[in-house]
Order: sequence, then structure tokens, then C-alpha cells
Amino acid sequence: MWFKNAIVYSLDVETFADGNGDGIGDFQGLLERLDYLEGLGITCLWLQPFFPSPNRDDGYDVMDYYGVDPRLGTLGEFAELSHQLGQRGIRLMIDLVANHTSDQHPWFQEGSRNPQSRYRDYYIWSERKPKDAEEGMAFPGVQESTWTWNEAAGAFYFHRFYKHQPDLNIGNPEVRTEILRIMGYWAALGVSGFRIDAAPFLVEFSGAKDAHREPDYEFFRQMHRYLSWRRGDGVLLGEANVPLDQLDRYFGDGDRLHLLFNFLVNQPLFLALARQEAAPLVHCLKRLGRIPQMCQWAHFLRGHDELDLGQLTEADRQEVFAAFGPDPDMQLYGRGIRRRLAPMFGGDLRRVEMAHSLIFSLPGTQVIRYGDEIGMGDDLSLEERNSVRTPMQWTPGPTGGFSSAAPSELIRPVIQSDRYRPDRVNVCDQLGDPGSLLSRMQRLIALRRSCPEVGFGETVLVATDRPAVFAHMCRWKGHAVLALHNLAERPMTARIEPEILGGRRPVPLAADRTYPAAEQEFELEPFGYRWLRLV
Repeated sequence: MWFKNAIVYSLDVETFADGNGDGIGDFQGLLERLDYLEGLGITCLWLQPFFPSPNRDDGYDVMDYYGVDPRLGTLGEFAELSHQLGQRGIRLMIDLVANHTSDQHPWFQEGSRNPQSRYRDYYIWSERKPKDAEEGMAFPGVQESTWTWNEAAGAFYFHRFYKHQPDLNIGNPEVRTEILRIMGYWAALGVSGFRIDAAPFLVEFSGAKDAHREPDYEFFRQMHRYLSWRRGDGVLLGEANVPLDQLDRYFGDGDRLHLLFNFLVNQPLFLALARQEAAPLVHCLKRLGRIPQMCQWAHFLRGHDELDLGQLTEADRQEVFAAFGPDPDMQLYGRGIRRRLAPMFGGDLRRVEMAHSLIFSLPGTQVIRYGDEIGMGDDLSLEERNSVRTPMQWTPGPTGGFSSAAPSELIRPVIQSDRYRPDRVNVCDQLGDPGSLLSRMQRLIALRRSCPEVGFGETVLVATDRPAVFAHMCRWKGHAVLALHNLAERPMTARIEPEILGGRRPVPLAADRTYPAAEQEFELEPFGYRWLRLV
């Protein structure tokens, strides 16, 4: 149950730290930065794909599930990382990209050339292009179709994502066995968890013959059972932006996926932040209901993809666009925003801190994206989602301490804008400043880890007399933590009814500043927050 009270830190090896000076982040550089991760206070490190790949989709186009991209290092260095993290009490999670492979994967290459090969049925083929080939695209506006002609095979192949990423055929028992074998291999090397990329697409039957079959959610149970036998503490974290009425298909009775990213809260949260009113978030949390005891939500603000607003109404989505991504160049796929958190908030670090405090206070596991702890910016000149995938900024200077290579040799350019360039935003300067965003994030992480009520307890929404103030309480084993967050850019004093406190005295745990003691009326600065334990 370690995951119930975890702090997960997400990074891409190639953009985190370059150890050999070739301009590309690598395991050597990551190993050199483990002191930083330990000092930050995280309990789990999530690595995005590091497998051999043509790298046409940031590593999500996998060529070999059992290796390490030579640009990033060796399997031995991965094993050393796994060991060093274990020594520091930090667990390791990796991406499991099992919905599709690269079209350069040997399976696809052999399967397309030889119709008699066992690998032919690893993918989904059709002699004719289906009529619905322009439907169900993952990247509308960029992607042209979900079916592409392959000359060698003399047939069309299905791909939910880019055309260089053919979908695996989940209906083939050999493919399922291979997915389990991949999990077992990395679990043997010390991996504690797998982030299941595109979980809904993994279990669907898309294709000319199987298009109308119901998705096989039972495969999640099979994955759960297999991982539990291989590693008793192993967990599965699903990327599934699905409606509320489908959650049981992913959680099951606690015997399918252990965790799900909480897109259902993430999208109303940004609507609440845009309106500076708590109501959208409160309404969402009231609808969520309970999940199995052995499961958990994974809360996040921003990730490595666009901020997906696809489940909001068109009017609400436009409202969030207007607040946080008003220019068309800031938007993506008609549903999302391709900006980092700090620029979305206009560089107001009070708001960045408050937003992190808010998700840290919600019941669940918290996920942080590398660089957000220092308020990194984005580069909108880069294509699509690469705008939020720039090198980590460690020190001032032209490459931000990411690499000793020349700026022109970097995997991607560091941020150049005046407000967010490395001279203004970097780890080194913030580590020595107790008032910096990084120092405040370290304190928030320590606070969250000291409050198991949030990870394990029951959540009670608390009404206040201020629409801009979001208040809730987490209760567990006779203990209770009360959290208040002011979503507005003006100060608020929120009143809480005495019966909510149940005769207990609120004792301060943390806040954006020092506030006077309170029993019923709680002062909050603009974008301020307070955590209190009831004793």
C-alpha cells in the first residue's frame, strides 16, 4: 500500500541531466542528480520511455522493450539507478507502452514482409481502408487517418496514434503474453510500478474484424495478478481519461489497476482556477464517490502532454482557454493547452504554490512534473507537446547546467524567454533561498508525507461563506486535517461553522505565510492556503 501516500516525480531521461556532454540527457547524468531528488523528498521516480527508439514521438515509438536507448546509457546504468534509488528509499516506476510499437520494431518489420510470420498477427491489418479511417484519431488536426498503407504487406495497418506507431493486436494471446513478459523483465530489475500508457486503447479491439467487440478489461486483472506474483509491492498506474461511469472497468474490485490519473478532477480544477471559484471542483468531488480500498487516485497539475480539457463542455473549455491559453498557438488538438504551469499562471508563483498545495491536500497520490517545482517555462516555438519538454534548468548559463555541450548541440533548446531563461529560473539559486518556489515545494512535500490522513483517510467537503475558498477535511483513525485554499487574487476571510470542527482546536501545520490563530474565521492572502490539524 506504499502508493497510497506516495509523491511521484516524473521526468524524461533525455531532458533531465547530461552526464557525458553530448547534449542529450542520460542515466549517468540522472545518477549524478539523485541527491537532488532525495532532498526534494519524493518517494517514487517515474521515468518516461528510455527504450531503443527512432525517437519520433519522444520515445513512445518503441523498437525494443528489453533494452536501453544507447543515446541514454546502458542496461547496467539502469540497474545501478534502480539500486541507488532503493538505497535511498525511492521506488522506481517506468512507462509501459504496450498499445503500439514503432514501425521500425522487428516485429512489425518481419510481420509486414512475411504473411506467414507469427508477427503478422501481432498487428491489425485490412486489405481495404475502412470507412471510419478518419474517426477516433488521438491527434486531430495533426494526424490524417487511423489506417495507413504498407507496401511490403500489401495492406493497411491500424494506428490509434501517429502512422509510425502501429497498434499491437491485443486479441492475439501471444501479444498478451509478451506484454506480461516485458513487465516481468523490468520487475526483476527492481521496477516497482508501471504507468500504463493509453490504457483505454490497450484493451480495445479496433480493426476491420474486431471493431465491434467490447474492450477486454479483464486483461487489467491478468496484468495485476501477474505483477503481484512477480513483485508483491508492484503497482499499475493507468492513463485513462474516461467518464465517471467507466471507472469500475479500470479499478475492478481493487484487482485491476491500482491507480488512475484523476483527469475527472484535473479538468474541473482548472475551470475552478480560471473562474477563481471553488464550485466546479466541489461539484466534481461530490460526484466521484468511493473507489476500492486497494486503489488510489493519482492527482496532477501538468504532465508531459497537453493539458487535456476534452471532458469539459465547449463553453467551459473556452473559458479555460481564455484564462490560460488564449492564443491559438497555445492550444492543441482542439482540446488542450500546451503550456507549463508557471506561464499559464502569468508567472505568479503564489498561484503555482497554491495549486500544488491544493492537489497535495486531495485524497490520493501526488504526481509532479520535473521543472514545475522551480517554475520552469515553455517554448511554444517547438512542435506540439515538445513545448513543455525542454531541458531541466540547474544553473544560470546558456545551457542551464543541463549539459557541457554547446547550446546548438542540445536535444532541445533551453528556454530563451526573458522571464523563464536559466539566469532567472534554476535549481542552484532557489536551493539557497528559503522563500523560493523550490524551498516551498520541499516543505509542501514534507508536509504531505507527514499527513497520512490525506492518503488513507475519508474526505469531507467543508462549506464556507466564500465562493472562492475551497475547504475540505481528511479524517483517518481519529485524526483530522483541515485545508483551505483561496482561488482568488484578492484576500478572503472564510468562516467555517463550529459543528464542522466538532469541538476540536485547529493547530497550524503549514501556510503560504504566518496567519493569526483562528477558531472559526480564517484569513487567507490572495492565492493563499492553510493546513491545520484538529486536536
